[in-house]
Amino acid sequence: MEPRGLPFSEGWPVGVAVYHPHLVEVPVTAVSPGLFKQVLSPSAFRDLVAALVGARSRLGQRVVWNVNSTSRGGGVAEMLQSLIAYARGAGIDIRWLVIQGNPEFFRVTKRIHNQIQGFPGDGGELGDREHDAYEQSLLDSGRELKGMVRPGDIVLLHDPQTAGLAPELKEAGARVVWRCHVGIDSPNEWALKAWEFLGPYLQDADVYVFSRSTFAWKALDPAKIAIIPPSIDPFTPKNNVLTQARIAAILIQAGLLNGYAAATPYYVRPTGTIGLVERRAEILEVATPRPYERLVVQVSRWDRLKDPLGVLNGFVNHVAREHGAHLVLAGPEVGAVADDPEGAVVLDEVTQAWRALPESERERVHLVCLPMQDAEENAVIVNALQRRAEVVVQKSLAEGFGLTVSEAMWKGRPVVASRIGGIQDQVEQDKTGLLLNDPTDLQEFGAAVSHLLIDADRANQMGAAAEEHVRENFLNDRHLKQYADLLGRLDR
Repeated sequence: MEPRGLPFSEGWPVGVAVYHPHLVEVPVTAVSPGLFKQVLSPSAFRDLVAALVGARSRLGQRVVWNVNSTSRGGGVAEMLQSLIAYARGAGIDIRWLVIQGNPEFFRVTKRIHNQIQGFPGDGGELGDREHDAYEQSLLDSGRELKGMVRPGDIVLLHDPQTAGLAPELKEAGARVVWRCHVGIDSPNEWALKAWEFLGPYLQDADVYVFSRSTFAWKALDPAKIAIIPPSIDPFTPKNNVLTQARIAAILIQAGLLNGYAAATPYYVRPTGTIGLVERRAEILEVATPRPYERLVVQVSRWDRLKDPLGVLNGFVNHVAREHGAHLVLAGPEVGAVADDPEGAVVLDEVTQAWRALPESERERVHLVCLPMQDAEENAVIVNALQRRAEVVVQKSLAEGFGLTVSEAMWKGRPVVASRIGGIQDQVEQDKTGLLLNDPTDLQEFGAAVSHLLIDADRANQMGAAAEEHVRENFLNDRHLKQYADLLGRLDR
């Protein structure tokens, strides 16, 4: 499933980031949607081509703009990279801008992000002072963006960080879509406060897109709501096929596995060029896992809502040493994720918990900060780590969707994950994985992981079913078709 260069369009040249005073334009190289011939049925591929051709025709000379707050370090950035690449490969003029913010802006937006999911975050207010900080930080970005957007252009604003740009863009004559990637099924007081903060900025947006219907805010016009679940790209370095020898070579080179590589740790970039894994991860451990040792893996940002502390404690206290498994908690280098000011604090909390363990337990837990200098190198290390895992876990306390679940399932891995948010839309209980009814119940978590470690046949059956479930529901051909339908909706 690596790129074969199947033609669909001539493509756009590779570029570099273009810096405006208050915005960064992210370069995305066009990728042929013809690649999907390799993983879709003929009828599904024809549907994808028809949707993209129809969207290109409807748009004419209009531009589709995507605006968010980071170009790397999370599922939103990864999805944008892929979806924009395929849309460009279909001849659509689609672009990606990243807003710049000061530390106070990101403190406020992280607070909003947590509260939308029903958690207090840092416990701070969302009052007049926070409105002022939020608006002042967006003021220059909004003016700059307003000067770039033409009447009739379509602007997709992603998540709380960009909601405040909607009024300015409507004044410019753009069609505005606000895409919220996080949410909560049953809103509590914290979620309602976040909605109250953001609501005034979004009154005149044309469409609101949520990942699941229960996330849609009750105060919004139902006629303007669209439901589009996220998706993964099967052809990126994070998700394309790796041989067992190359998996081992990549992990050895990154310092995640002990031994000598019998293959070259290379990967294929979306452009078709070859990259090499050269950098090593920052790892806190007693000793590096050996090739025969079993791995249980969670890959997430260092975020309290991903509950890395709970995963660590649940594994140590409720997954017996006799199973021979090691836990790998992996996340990005904390300084590389610009819009997440809490990452370093959470990593420090997990580090202190690890240091407090008896050495006999520390030796089977590994804390990993993956290199972020090259996003595709980072992605292939994640790919190898997930493929090397016997069980992949995602024990989040709240989750908008949780793309790491679909990523693991696409690789034929059984998952243990929380029955929350979009995770429950991905995992079919007892068929493609095991869902935790209470993500804070560490004993339930440990029992689920232990069950899959003990019953290899069932784990393999779940993994095979999981791969087919993702093929049918969570690859980004479906996502592209839904966005094409959304463009048709905006033309009415």
